[in-house]
Amino acid sequence: MPLHPFAVKGIALFNQGKYFVAHEMLEDAWHIEGEPERRLYQGILQAGILYMHAQRGHYKGVFSMYERCTVWLKPWPETCRTVNVGKLRRDVEAMLAAVKSLGPDKLDQIDPALFTKIEWGLE
Repeated sequence: MPLHPFAVKGIALFNQGKYFVAHEMLEDAWHIEGEPERRLYQGILQAGILYMHAQRGHYKGVFSMYERCTVWLKPWPETCRTVNVGKLRRDVEAMLAAVKSLGPDKLDQIDPALFTKIEWGLE
């Protein structure tokens, strides 16, 4: 089954680093899509908000979104609906490790390379 068109737009926005707008587009797809597919979109949009919190130096927000997005991303196979979910899970883990390592006062030093793109269109 292909990704919902709103999800395609949301992932493109995520990959441009426009995490809040991506969240809104993915949320639209999430509201339209049925179970269980909508949960994939929920995990992706929360990963984007995790990145946004890291960019803005919101230490606690990173951890809050990590808890949420991993719940929604964990059940999916490595690749689902053309999305490389496994890579996204690993990328989120790497971001969390970096945030933990830097601590709340040094998030401005986070490596920009950690703000990775979602790989999709794989199937």
